[in-house]
Amino acid sequence: MDTAEIRRRFIAHFEAGGQWGAHTPVPSAPLLLDDPNLLFVNAGMVPFKPFFLGQESPAYPRATSVQKCVRTPDIEDVGKTTRHGTFFEMCGNFSFGDYFKEGAIDLAWSLLTKSVDEGGFGLDESRLYPSVLAGDDEAAELWMKVTGLPRERIIGLGRKENYWSMGVPGPGGPCSEILYDRGQDHGPDFDPATLGPDMPFELEDRLLEIWNLVFMQDELSAVRSKEDFDVAGSLPKRNIDTGMGLERVAFLLQGKQNMYEIDVMYPVIERAEQLTGRRYGADPTDDVRFRVVADHVRSSMMLIGDGVTPGNESRGYVLRRLLRRAVRSMRLLGFEDRALPELMPISRDKMGETYDYLHSDWERISRVAYAEEDAFRKTLQSGTQIFDTAAAEVKSSGQRRLSGEQAFALHDTYGFPIDLTLEMAAEQGLEVDEGGFRGLMTEQRQRAKDDARAKKGQHADVSVYRAILDANGPTEWLAYETLETESRPLGLLREGVQVPVLSAGEIGELVLDRTPFYAESGGQAADAGRIVFDGGALEVLDVQRPVRGLVSHQVRVLEGELPADLSTLHARVDPEWRIGARQAHSGTHVIHAALREVLGPTALQAGSYNRPGYLRLDFGWSAALHPDQVKEIEAVSNQALRADLAVSAQYMTLPQAKEWGAIALFGETYDDSQVRVVEIGGPWSRELCGGTHVDHSSQIGTLVVTGEASVGSGNRRIEAFSGVEGFNYLARERDVVAELTGMLKARPDDVVGRVQDMLERLKATEKELEKIRLAQLLANAGQLALAATDVSGVAVVAQRLDGAGGGDVRTLVTDVRARLDPERPGVVVLLGVSGGKVSVVAAANEAARAAGLSANDLVRATAPHIDGKGGGKPDMAQGGGTAPQGVDAAVAAVLADVARARAGA
Repeated sequence: MDTAEIRRRFIAHFEAGGQWGAHTPVPSAPLLLDDPNLLFVNAGMVPFKPFFLGQESPAYPRATSVQKCVRTPDIEDVGKTTRHGTFFEMCGNFSFGDYFKEGAIDLAWSLLTKSVDEGGFGLDESRLYPSVLAGDDEAAELWMKVTGLPRERIIGLGRKENYWSMGVPGPGGPCSEILYDRGQDHGPDFDPATLGPDMPFELEDRLLEIWNLVFMQDELSAVRSKEDFDVAGSLPKRNIDTGMGLERVAFLLQGKQNMYEIDVMYPVIERAEQLTGRRYGADPTDDVRFRVVADHVRSSMMLIGDGVTPGNESRGYVLRRLLRRAVRSMRLLGFEDRALPELMPISRDKMGETYDYLHSDWERISRVAYAEEDAFRKTLQSGTQIFDTAAAEVKSSGQRRLSGEQAFALHDTYGFPIDLTLEMAAEQGLEVDEGGFRGLMTEQRQRAKDDARAKKGQHADVSVYRAILDANGPTEWLAYETLETESRPLGLLREGVQVPVLSAGEIGELVLDRTPFYAESGGQAADAGRIVFDGGALEVLDVQRPVRGLVSHQVRVLEGELPADLSTLHARVDPEWRIGARQAHSGTHVIHAALREVLGPTALQAGSYNRPGYLRLDFGWSAALHPDQVKEIEAVSNQALRADLAVSAQYMTLPQAKEWGAIALFGETYDDSQVRVVEIGGPWSRELCGGTHVDHSSQIGTLVVTGEASVGSGNRRIEAFSGVEGFNYLARERDVVAELTGMLKARPDDVVGRVQDMLERLKATEKELEKIRLAQLLANAGQLALAATDVSGVAVVAQRLDGAGGGDVRTLVTDVRARLDPERPGVVVLLGVSGGKVSVVAAANEAARAAGLSANDLVRATAPHIDGKGGGKPDMAQGGGTAPQGVDAAVAAVLADVARARAGA
C-alpha cells in the first residue's frame, strides 16, 4: 500500500467517523506558524493548539488531518538510526470536548485492524500491543472492552512514555501508545505482563510505536520535567489528540525495514546509488550517508516549498544545514558534481502526488535549492584554502593534530563540515581533536537549548482576555466601514491585570465592545488616533488581537481619569493616518504585482511591512536586481496608479480563492470557511489580505522605490515611499539637484556629465600623485639598503615607516631586498604605521634562507610586540597588528632573532 493510499484511507476513515461522528478534514498547515516557541510545526496538534489552550473556539467538534512536521533537535544524528527523520507526516484525529478515551481507542483500533477490502490497514491483531499510563485502569478497561484483548496484553508504562504535556503549564493528560511487534529479528522475546514503567532499551526496535492517543484531561500548574509536574485539576472540557506516524505505518505495510525504504524516499537513494556507484546496504557508513541524502533532500524541498530560504539564523540556518549536509554526504559517497538537480526532482515527483504545489512552484523551489548548493561549493573551495593554512601552521609547529577550536571555526564560521575536515586531515597525515570539537558543539547546542527553554512559557497568558470574551462576546470590528464609533469598555488592564481605573499619564489596555481601529496584522501597522470621554482623552498607541474575536487598544491617558465601568466613549481613528496606511498597503500589492510582471511569477512576497507613507516588501530572489529592473518595477507600479485601477475586496472559500489565482503568503494561516481577497485591476493583482486599502489605484498618489538590497541568502527587499511621503522624497532630491546646479553653474540636465568629468579628472590626478609618491618611496629603497645593519654577518634592514600602508610596505620591502648584495645573507623587515594599525612585511634573500633564516619567523618575532599575527613563506611573509607603540620593540626583536639564529647555526 503506497503512502498516498495510506493517507487517503486515514482521512476517509475519520470522515466517516461511525458512531463517534464525522470528523472535519483539515488540510495540513504550513510548516511555519506564528508561534514563539517553535521554529517549525513539529506535531500534528500544533495547528489546533489555540483550541486546546482555550485561546480560540473551534468551528467543529471533531477534526482529522495529515500534518507536515519538521523536528530539528538532532539533525546530525539523522540516518544513524532508522527510526527518526527531519521531515515527517503525522496523521491525527482530534476531539474538542466531544468523544473521549473510548472513542479514540475504538477509532484507532478499527482502522488498524479492519481488512484492506473494508478500507482499513489489515494489521495482524496478534502483533499489536496497546500501552497505558501505569495506574490508568480506566484506559486499560476500555482497551479490553473495545478490543477483547486480555489484561496481560496491555502494557503499563510510566510518565516518560505515556504522559503528554507541552512542557509548560497548561493542558496535559495520560497517553495510550499502540505498539507493533516486529518480531524476533528486531529484539528478544518478552512478556508484556512483566514489562515495567520503562520500556527496555532492547525492545525499542521490536515494539515500534505507530500511534499515540493523548487523553487531554488535566490542568497542569507546573512542569519541571517530562516526569515531574503538578496537576492543578481537571480541564473544563476533555479533549483527544492523536498522532499516527505515516512513515512508520508505511514501511510496515510495504514490507520494508525502515522509513528510508518506503515509496516516497527510496527512489532518491536509488538515484544516489546510480550517481555514486555505491550500493545501499553494502557498507554501514555509506548507508548513513544515503539516508541523510534521502531525508535532507525531501526535508529541504518541503521547507522551501513553505517559504523558508537559506540563511545564517533561525529557520534559514536549519534549511542551510540540511541542504549542505545532503551535498556533503553525496561528496563523501564520491559524487562531487552538482547533486541537488539530480536528486530533488525525484523527491518532487513522489511528494508531488499529494502536494501539487511542489510542481506548480518548482521553478522557485529549485532555484533556491540549487543556488544554495552552488554557494556551498564555493564555500568548500574557500574552506579548503583555510584548512590548508591551518594544516600548514600545525605542521610548521611540529604538531600532528588540528585543534578542536580550529575545526569548530571551520565548521561554525565558514560552514565547513567536520566530516570533510576529518577526511582532509587524514589525507595530510594529521589528526583532529574531535573531542574538543564535539565539546564546543555541545556547548553551542546547550546555548541553543537554553535559549529555547527560556522562550518556553512565552505563551501569553490570555486567560484574562478569554474571560472578557466569554463574558461579553466579541468586539464588533468596524475598521472597514468607519473611522468613528460610540463604544463601551469591556475591560481595562494594566500589565496584564484587570484594574478599575487608569489615571492621567498611565499606559494600559482598553478592550471595547466595538472599534474602528485596525489591529496590527498582515504587515500593516495598527491605526493611531484618540478615544475621548466625558472629562478625559486617551491616545491610542497600539492595537492588537490577543485572542480571536477581541480587540485590545494600548492607550495613554492624556486627560482625566478612565474608569473601567464608563458607559460610553468615542473612538476616532486619525483620518490622515488611515489615508496613509491605505496608500501604503495598496502600494505594497501594486509593487508585488509589478515585481512579478518584471521578474516573473516566481518572485513571490515573503513578508512585508507598511505604515503611512512607507512600505517594504521582501521576496525570494537569489541575485541582486539590475538598476534597470528596479526602474522598470517602479515604472510599472506608477503606470498602474495612472491607470486608476479599481480596488475591491471579496470573500470566498480558500479553495475558491486559490482557483481564482489569489496569492497567499507563506507561513500564514487562513480561516477554513471564508478568506478575503483584495483585487487590483482584476487578475493583475489578487492576494489574500485583511488590510485596509484605497478604492482606486490612483489614490495611492505615487510610489517611489528608494532601495533594493539583500536581507539574507535567497531573499531581497524593496523599500518605497507612497503618497505624500513619495512626493516629499522627490522634492528633497529636486532640492539636491538644484543645489548642485548652483555649485557647478550648470543646467540640471548637465549635472551628471559635469560630475562624471570632475571624477575622471580627480582619478587622473590621484594616479599622477600615486606615481610621484611611489617614485619617492622607491627612492628611499636605496638609502634603506645602504643603511643595513650587520648582525653576525647578515645584512639586516629593520625600520619603522610612519604613514605607510600594507601595499606600500610590501612594495618597498621587495625593492630593498633586490638592492642587497645577493652573495651575502640579507633580510628586510619593515613596519608601516598608519591609522593606528601596523603592517609588517619581511623578506629574506636566497643566501639568508640558505643560512637558516626565514621571513616567516621574523614576522612572528614582531607579533607579540604589536599585538598582531601573521605568517607566510621563508622568502616573504606579512602580518599586522593593532599596537603601534610596540613597533620599536618589534624592530629590536627582529635584530635579536637574527642574532640568535646565527648563534644557533
